[in-house]
Amino acid sequence: MKPNNPLTWEEFERVEMVVATVVEVKPNPKAKKPAYIFELDAGAYGVLTSSAQLTHNYTVEDLLAKQVVIVINFPEKRIAGIKSQCLIMGAVEDSKNIVIISPEREVLNGTKIS
Repeated sequence: MKPNNPLTWEEFERVEMVVATVVEVKPNPKAKKPAYIFELDAGAYGVLTSSAQLTHNYTVEDLLAKQVVIVINFPEKRIAGIKSQCLIMGAVEDSKNIVIISPEREVLNGTKIS
């Protein structure tokens, strides 16, 4: 199967992905579908906020202190009352079965993904 919408190498290089550690996570009571609110330590990029529908596969305890891959150069977006500053990357089999992408070994927060 071929990709739906191929990118140029220059377009891919514009996507800024880094590793961050979940420093706080709690349920998002304003979300229409169950979701969490995240505070993520992205090293030199600061602590960023995000909201994600990851409640099917993960508990708060599973997520706290977990390193994740995030995209940091999307425009900020309001999601269920939260100012989302980044996107947590995951493998999506369907809308409920999302598996977070994380480094195999611990790395410094803010480490770039390429």
